[in-house]
Amino acid sequence: MTLSVVVGNSGSGKTTFLNDVHKSHKCIYIRQYHNIRPYICVSKIPNFDPTQLPYWEIYERENKTKSIQVGGTMGGETTVGLSGGQRKLLLFELIFQRTRSQENLLICLDEPFAGVTDDFVPYITNRLMEMKEKHYILLVTNDHISTLTGMANNTITVSAIDRSTVSVNERKGVERDIVLAAMSIGKEYEFANNNEDLWFFIDVEIIKNSALMGVLAFTFFVYGLFLLAYWDSKPGNEAPILVAAGIMAFFALNPYLIALVDWRVFMAEEAEALVHSSKGMSKALKSVLCLFIIFIIALMEYGAVNIVIDTLSSWKFFMAIFFDSGSLTFPFVYLQLHTNLATQPAQVLASFPFLFMFLFSTTFSPGSGIEGLKGLRYLFSRFYFWCMVPGVQDEMEGCPEEDLNFLALILSSFIGFGLFCCHLIWAVIRKRTEKTNNNVLRQKTMKSIQFAELQGEFHGCTSTGSQSSDLDLDEISKTVDDTDKEVSFRDKDALWRDNSAV
Repeated sequence: MTLSVVVGNSGSGKTTFLNDVHKSHKCIYIRQYHNIRPYICVSKIPNFDPTQLPYWEIYERENKTKSIQVGGTMGGETTVGLSGGQRKLLLFELIFQRTRSQENLLICLDEPFAGVTDDFVPYITNRLMEMKEKHYILLVTNDHISTLTGMANNTITVSAIDRSTVSVNERKGVERDIVLAAMSIGKEYEFANNNEDLWFFIDVEIIKNSALMGVLAFTFFVYGLFLLAYWDSKPGNEAPILVAAGIMAFFALNPYLIALVDWRVFMAEEAEALVHSSKGMSKALKSVLCLFIIFIIALMEYGAVNIVIDTLSSWKFFMAIFFDSGSLTFPFVYLQLHTNLATQPAQVLASFPFLFMFLFSTTFSPGSGIEGLKGLRYLFSRFYFWCMVPGVQDEMEGCPEEDLNFLALILSSFIGFGLFCCHLIWAVIRKRTEKTNNNVLRQKTMKSIQFAELQGEFHGCTSTGSQSSDLDLDEISKTVDDTDKEVSFRDKDALWRDNSAV
């Protein structure tokens, strides 16, 4: 296999080059400042032996091997743990252990020496040499350039003056897109089929998650105050009591929801570094956990309401509280976890169901609003909820019959979920379309003789001129459409051999 190094001045586009390779091909990727959840215990990472870390004996002497956390800052909260350089070495060792049982993977490393002291340089270079035996390594560096270029099979030089071309070894002015296509090679990492990721999620996000415990503690606190403030409420005050209890439920949940964007970003980068098998599965589990928290808070809200007033004890009122609360808070979950929106726009968009409920559900001013616009009330579960509440149900305009009203309440609460499903389907279709278009463009790029020469230079021979195996050549040839190419792979092989001879 090969080791290729990308060099250039600061701001020349080295990291951008690496990002574009990552976008065009499924690869393992460690960023210069890679994010990993700070509250993860290092010893709990599945299929990972931390004793192989070069600094682990420090924590063995201090008896901290079971308690030391990754450390860092997430959501404005700093967790004490590993230093920045130690986290870089952790990720480096993690992918080394994960990939040693497989072959022909593309591993991209952005500044592997950044934040690491010189005494750990031999450790990194030794690991690179071992991984190079089985995999394609592409890395960016500003540190120890002479050491890495001496180890490398290929050196790619990028420049801020002309971003459309790069230099490859002795070649000058090579089209950047062709180099990207030539570098985008390798198999996809195959994860073992087991339940370790599930138990890892449960341990990290439920059992030992301080944020989750904080939400539950704060919920008990606010409903304790609620009981003191609304104790011995009289019949007829059900609506304002429910409004107050619902607002408290939102404030109890919001601190957990507001951190979801950071969690999503960290989770995606962890998947790139093979910390766990799937960011999709992790986001699905997190969504289920959020819904479970909403359920628990709704249960506490229902209990608190029935302690202060005894006219809302039917099980249907609990279901109404849960579905109404879920319809208003679920947008915060899916916009922050399942889109690429930043925190502020995600929070703003997720707040629209609340805003529209206040304006158009007619629950705060029954019967009001202009004709036509009032018809929007049927989209909100809060309208059907209020059609059940003593004291206001007779004032609500257009309430369905009791059984139909309860069914409408449940169905209307799923409008947001339906939009979420439509968004997921659209995202899948868009991703497949983009992949198809990118493959078409890549096929056109791969038909050039220059691509054939670069493919051979990058992956067909080493810096000493020795050839790769036929198995490696066949692996490269799979990237080209056998039924529609101007230069066959064996012709490409001959081209780079002739070029090397010259």
